[in-house]
Amino acid sequence: MKIFVILSRVPYPLEKGDKLRAFNQIRELSKRHEIYLCALNDVALHPDAKSVLEKYCKEIYIYSISKWSIIINVLRFFFQGKPLQCGYFYNAAIHKKILRLIATIQPDHIYSQLIRTAEYVKHCKVKKTIDYQDAFSKGAERIMEKSSFWKRIFFRMEMKRLQQYERDIFDYFDNRTMITKVDSLYINHPLAETITVVPNGVDFSVFSPIEKEKHFDLIFTGNFSYYPNIDAAIYFSQEILPFIKEKHPTIRVAFCGANPSSKVLALQNENIIVTGWVNDMKEYYAMSRIFMAPMRLGTGLQNKLLEAMAMHLPCVTSVLASAPLNSGEKKNMLICNSPLDYADSIDKLLLQPDFYQEIATNGYQFVRQNYKWEDTTSILENLITNNESDKT
Repeated sequence: MKIFVILSRVPYPLEKGDKLRAFNQIRELSKRHEIYLCALNDVALHPDAKSVLEKYCKEIYIYSISKWSIIINVLRFFFQGKPLQCGYFYNAAIHKKILRLIATIQPDHIYSQLIRTAEYVKHCKVKKTIDYQDAFSKGAERIMEKSSFWKRIFFRMEMKRLQQYERDIFDYFDNRTMITKVDSLYINHPLAETITVVPNGVDFSVFSPIEKEKHFDLIFTGNFSYYPNIDAAIYFSQEILPFIKEKHPTIRVAFCGANPSSKVLALQNENIIVTGWVNDMKEYYAMSRIFMAPMRLGTGLQNKLLEAMAMHLPCVTSVLASAPLNSGEKKNMLICNSPLDYADSIDKLLLQPDFYQEIATNGYQFVRQNYKWEDTTSILENLITNNESDKT
């Protein structure tokens, strides 16, 4: 099959969750199908991006969005009552190019990742799948609830627009996918239960246990320009760490990931190091004893949890972050409801080697059994190919 994949970002480097998902799905689908990649781009292109992606794509088309285009189209979408983030990624001239490209390629199927790309292909007379990925409206609602007065006004507006757009775009596509069942319940459409859950996975050729000298007691990873990660880092530093230091005054913590905001950089002290972008994340996992994800905001499945468990690290996280994993009764991670819960769980892992190994091993086995990219992407592939056979 010819599969036309349209993305709101170039899926390399893999410092964001949507890029990670797209890259691995493209890699798996390319084993049996021709992939025509179309990606929007609002930043400087990584010098290795094309050479890496060419291994998996028959053709690659990258369209740059200018700052002026972003300003104009955000304003246009504001007056049209559509989500501003969709306006951010829309450009009428690029839209025309994409339609001409689709007419030339004549793909068997279009795979549109995120509602941000839906405007470009929603009217195409080709079988289509939309990957909502997360419920953006729910994410906006959670941020709104913890924001200041003026920010709350903005996020309330965006939440309402997202709710309507997520509903409206539903019927333009033949298939709809999402990372978790939890998020699919937040799509306000009468047929929301028909959304297919396509989980993320782990690249076990990269993330597998390795022996390394331990430099950090705790590690928290992610893109630190992403608001839910910023909030989690501040929450840990201001509300959790003081409890931990009562028993472990010299605890060593790494905030490891790309684009740390000024708020995250300001958290550095004698206990916390902020690394910024690292070339090899698995090295930092291996140099750490415990992974934590004290998430209070956000949606979807936390890839960081999957990677950490694959590296045989015990994980300490929140109810919000753990819910999409649906890990059952077995203790695969420690789930916390308060700063004191986090401190007690971390203390127990640091002081009880047998308990540490139990949680680490359970988590590792759970991820190995349930989150292989080959298996999760096969759900998407079956959806696309079965839909295509229905057409014929």
